[in-house]
Amino acid sequence: MSFLTLEQENTIKEKMVTDEKILKQMYRAKKKTFHELCVKPSEFPIYEKDGWKILAPLKTKIKIQKDKKHSEIFEDNIWCQFYELGYRYLNRDENFILPFNKGIKDKKQIDVIAINNDTIFLVECKSSEKSKKAPSYKDEFDVLKLRLDGFKKSLSQVFGKEKKVKYIFATRNIRLNAESDDMQRLLESNAFYYSDSTYDYINNLIKNYKNAAQYQFLGLLFKNEKINNSKIEVPAVEGKMGNKTYYMFSIEPSLLLKMGFILHRTKANENEMPTYQRLLIPSRLKGITKFIDNGGYFPNSLIINFHSNKKIQFEASPRDKTSNSRMGTLKIPNEYAIAYIIDGQHRLYGYANSKFIDTNTIPVVALNGLESVEQLSIFMDINQNQKAVSPSLRLVLEEDLFWNAERADSRIKALRSSIIKQLSISTGPLQNKISIGEDPAVLSADPFAKAILRSGLLPKVQGNQYDAKTTAASLYNVNNTNYSQEMTNTKKSIVSFINMCYELVEDEFSSIFDDDKFFIVSNRGTYPFIMIIGSLNSFLVEEGILSYKSSAKDRYTSIEKYLRALLIGLENLSDDDAKKYLIIRGAGAETTWLRFFQSIINSKFSKYEPSDLIDWKERQNEALQNEGREYGEQIEKYIKKTILDNLKELYKDKWELEIGSIMRECQNRASLEDEKNYKEGIDKEKTDWTEMFNINDYKTIIEKHWSKKPDNNTNFKSFENIFAIDMGFGFNSKAEKIKWISHFNSYRNLWAHAGTKEKRLNKVEVEFLKKIYSALTSS
Repeated sequence: MSFLTLEQENTIKEKMVTDEKILKQMYRAKKKTFHELCVKPSEFPIYEKDGWKILAPLKTKIKIQKDKKHSEIFEDNIWCQFYELGYRYLNRDENFILPFNKGIKDKKQIDVIAINNDTIFLVECKSSEKSKKAPSYKDEFDVLKLRLDGFKKSLSQVFGKEKKVKYIFATRNIRLNAESDDMQRLLESNAFYYSDSTYDYINNLIKNYKNAAQYQFLGLLFKNEKINNSKIEVPAVEGKMGNKTYYMFSIEPSLLLKMGFILHRTKANENEMPTYQRLLIPSRLKGITKFIDNGGYFPNSLIINFHSNKKIQFEASPRDKTSNSRMGTLKIPNEYAIAYIIDGQHRLYGYANSKFIDTNTIPVVALNGLESVEQLSIFMDINQNQKAVSPSLRLVLEEDLFWNAERADSRIKALRSSIIKQLSISTGPLQNKISIGEDPAVLSADPFAKAILRSGLLPKVQGNQYDAKTTAASLYNVNNTNYSQEMTNTKKSIVSFINMCYELVEDEFSSIFDDDKFFIVSNRGTYPFIMIIGSLNSFLVEEGILSYKSSAKDRYTSIEKYLRALLIGLENLSDDDAKKYLIIRGAGAETTWLRFFQSIINSKFSKYEPSDLIDWKERQNEALQNEGREYGEQIEKYIKKTILDNLKELYKDKWELEIGSIMRECQNRASLEDEKNYKEGIDKEKTDWTEMFNINDYKTIIEKHWSKKPDNNTNFKSFENIFAIDMGFGFNSKAEKIKWISHFNSYRNLWAHAGTKEKRLNKVEVEFLKKIYSALTSS
């Protein structure tokens, strides 16, 4: 007896579209974020009440437009994604109703349905305008398994029993916890959770792989599920290398494309971690396809790893006594995504659009059951002398490479990598906001990496030696010798702590959180915000309020009032004050913003005054800068006059010849200066070469003529008498006695540029200049 009536069958078919022309029109309309209509002018008032606006007048009608709701946009995006993947049998509109039982009410609306020769996808879409935690889907997921059984009966009756059916629960801006009961219910029904990360990943696949993306897509959604009932048996050679058994064989690309899967470093593949592959280069892929179709071939083998739970079977022929390898037949389970492509994805996917996809065979070296870290190691070994692994990918691979390393500094790097990844995949405010490997996102992982290591949340370490000054405030217990356990616990604590801090911004300061060009959720803002969290944690540890035993909740509760003061300060900034800091670009922005954040908190809580903030305040003090600059300029004038006077006294009219090489350098600088002035239209007298001495020239002259005196002048003071100054660097050798000159030269860069606030003097440095000035003028 049929599950559906003939009328129900026809209704379902009528709601589907296969006409290519209609599908193209629908695709163009669905790609837009608004609806468009042409109506008579007299009809417009009716539409205007419903939010429509006039877009353009036509001859007899007007074109009107209305923005789509976020839920409509999401459903249309999913529909378009299936169209771009090559599906040409899609639902006509949102009114597709599918029965799951024989009762009148036993039916459900499906947002997107996509069908091809082998598969049927049913997609339910849930979206939110802004990012939020998922509500409970218990009622919906509790009955999902039973409904899916009914859906499959309906679909097999209408479209045939041979097609595989997959239900997709797709969300946008909804953070569904991977550990939640709802997620477990969803996965138990053999459904697939299509998160923001998955959507972005599939978009990137389509962009880079074009219509070949369907193979990776199917592997992702049907992993380890049977492709069809056909057997895969290939002639092969079995051998051993490095205590590993491997198989060498040739196989049609059309088969390997379905069985293969590429471990792209993306949050969509987080269950497969460690993952390590880059997305392929579209232009290179197109070139490879053309090369193959023109008769080209690649004699080197692809390297793969079989990971299926079902064993790879090898039926061997009798072994030849002259070799340790043996021939036979390799029996491979006919399943999606059972073979991880370690090396050769470009070569394999070059065949996806080739006319030889079914007729050529490609050589393969296959390993079986390699651990993920072993695959990663092979990938890194192969690629170390080829195209460099990108810094962002290398950063996130550190977790997998170094988690069990012997050196403590390597393990801390692995912990940092794991923290960043967890922040991006957890259900906190940073979910999907941090770029991990191949995932594009609004935030780069790099500022998180720098800040987490420098913030004090983790201890500083070199080799296996921890910096004792940094262990007290860190959340990592250096005395726990169970490294993996401590790293796991620390990751959980730091991720929870940081998430709570960002939740304060998201929940109570949404205008700051939602602005990705402002001070917090931006690449320039990440470093100072994480550093502030660490700085406040260190401050409260020093105050005895926190310790490494404190929970993440206690830490957050203790620093909340300080963070709130910062956020209120940022929220109330005038446009001019905000602009003053927002225009700062480059690496300098991170430190400047950090000091700015610290100063806001310090203005409300004076006890919070880190040493680096004190230093920064001093460098902003104009009176202090003027004082230091005055000392510096007077010192330099004194050095120049004294050196020239002494040289003239020592060598009379031959003094220029005595410093000939320096004179020529100065003359060259003077000539360049004159040329520059001329080209810039500056009318200025010719530059005297004696105006072009630099501090190193003075130092060279002082060293060379250190103790020389004229024969007939008993009152003459040598350079040694004048320039030997004890500034605490030692006072034995000549080098120690004039070491202050090198320090003076470095400070000169701080006071010589009056217009910059990036290179300035602090109180200690001004005091140094004052002591030099006093020593010289009193000699």
